[in-house]
Amino acid sequence: MASRASAGAAAAGPRASPGPRGPGVTAKSTPDPILRNALRYTISAREYAVLHKHVISKSKTLRKRAPTVDTVQRIMDGEPQNRGRGGGGQALAKGYATNTGSGGGASSSDKESKAMAKEEVLARIAGKGAGADDYNARAIRHSLRVFIATGALMKLWGIVSARVLGKKQGGAASGQKQPLHKSPTLRLSLSLSTILLMYRLLFRFFTRLRAHLLDPTAAPFRIRNPKTTLTLTSPYAPAVGASLAGLALGVYPSQQLRVSIAVYALFRALEFGWNCAEDNGMVWGWDRGTHGRPDKKRTRPWWWGSWMLQPFAFGQLLHAAVFDRDCFPTAYGDFIFKHSTAYLHARPEDFPLSLKWPKVYEIIDSLATMAKLNWPAFISPVLFPGKEDTLPASLSAIAPLTSGAHPLITSLSCATLHPSDPSCTRTLLTFWLRSFTPLTKILLLVYSAMVLPRFSSLYHYPLSTIQGIISNALRMSTFLTGALGTWWSSICFFQTWLPRTFMPTQRFFLGGFLAGFWAYLEKKKGRPIFLHTAKASLNSLWKVGVKRRWWRAMKSGDVWVLVAALALTGVVYERDAKAIKEKNWRKGVSWVRGEGWRDWVETLEIEGDEADEKEEDMYDLKIEEDESEGEGLRY
Repeated sequence: MASRASAGAAAAGPRASPGPRGPGVTAKSTPDPILRNALRYTISAREYAVLHKHVISKSKTLRKRAPTVDTVQRIMDGEPQNRGRGGGGQALAKGYATNTGSGGGASSSDKESKAMAKEEVLARIAGKGAGADDYNARAIRHSLRVFIATGALMKLWGIVSARVLGKKQGGAASGQKQPLHKSPTLRLSLSLSTILLMYRLLFRFFTRLRAHLLDPTAAPFRIRNPKTTLTLTSPYAPAVGASLAGLALGVYPSQQLRVSIAVYALFRALEFGWNCAEDNGMVWGWDRGTHGRPDKKRTRPWWWGSWMLQPFAFGQLLHAAVFDRDCFPTAYGDFIFKHSTAYLHARPEDFPLSLKWPKVYEIIDSLATMAKLNWPAFISPVLFPGKEDTLPASLSAIAPLTSGAHPLITSLSCATLHPSDPSCTRTLLTFWLRSFTPLTKILLLVYSAMVLPRFSSLYHYPLSTIQGIISNALRMSTFLTGALGTWWSSICFFQTWLPRTFMPTQRFFLGGFLAGFWAYLEKKKGRPIFLHTAKASLNSLWKVGVKRRWWRAMKSGDVWVLVAALALTGVVYERDAKAIKEKNWRKGVSWVRGEGWRDWVETLEIEGDEADEKEEDMYDLKIEEDESEGEGLRY
């Protein structure tokens, strides 16, 4: 559209205003289209200006060989005649660079520039204005950068995991070189860059389609197709239509990383949707105002929070750890069993090397077998040394543990978890003494490392920062130690006080459910951990359901989950961008939509405050004028 308008203006120019013509178009004056497109898809004029200012201009050699900013701008704008008549593309580029630059003080010019920047961005998306043709170039440019950055990060991760962590991936493990088209690095880079490119193109297409349908000239179409018009003219149509770009995730092979990306996007979208519903009073409702007062939104209960996800997440994960270990996160299992030495005993030093000692996962498998056998009674080999078959054949792996168990122990689970101590309470206290201190030390190091990016706070407020580190570590250590201790001790508690046939296998879920209530200690600052645990639980639950045929796995279901997550995120951003609490996330959504790396919520709030201040100043000025007129009439 912009090229047609400029061509029409060029054709009508000599007829409208006779005068001296500009220089003719020659082969030398016309930039090479290949060079122009290469520059447009590599770097923008504003970015080249910044690069030239801070890097190229500092070196004499680069300054002599590299083109100037005006030259690059002229090449990107195309024919020089277009620049002479009003400077359409260049003026818009300069205005956009100024408006999206650093924000100054609260002045009228700043407010106008911000408003112009928003209007220009929306015009570019809708396909209007002189800079509309730059939208596609910018989308391709950003997609290429995502492709290169993802590939570089994947290569770096492969080197680190191979040399530092000692892991080998894919064909490297078998010594075979994979073809290029089957490389996970290439396919992930291609998938993410395609998602970005298609999202922007689809968002622009549906935005322009909606604008055309809302035009008065499209009234006949709206009358003939009311349902289609209602769908396509909805303010959420561009966001929902652009979410189809998530189908490009199918380019990456169906691996755990693809599932993790889809689940993460889904949880973030659900979080945004919950925030939107809660902020608009859809969850807790409104209190009707009295005596002409407006309705007041109800606040959430004091006990409500993301910590309430932990009882369900812990119950599911710990149940899967016992019965469906192939559906359980390995990192979670390593952490839990490593810090449970009071219940999972290592091989004694004086134990004969010729005899086999049960491993950690053999003990866990034995607990699952006990539950399936309805918790058989324990027959002490110490009290009955001549009795054979004191253990079922399926539990022979734990014979070294139970053979020397204390004779006062009456349950088989207690003989397995704490064979040398007949008291379950004393064993729980021993677990706290052994696990709390090491966990606190580890968490102190973790929280101290998290403070390093915010070193200024440690420099200016050392006491409060150190106090925060210590309190966070103690709270988190109490939460983790209490949760693990509750789950282990619940096994002994249930076998002591419940009949053997009452919920034999569901006891592990019930114990994890009770352990999850320790999350209340971290309800204020544990939200990221709670959401991460909930995501791991959902992923594990889905795998368990597929394994046990509770539901059927949908082919490329994770791809459609990503599409739904993108659609929900776009709808929430369109309805109430404040529902996305994180400022950087709002900037990211704006960037993906092609509106620039800007927080439009903050920009519009500043403009609104400035408008309110201006209105108040005008009101005060009017009052002063009225008072002065009244005094003049009095005299």
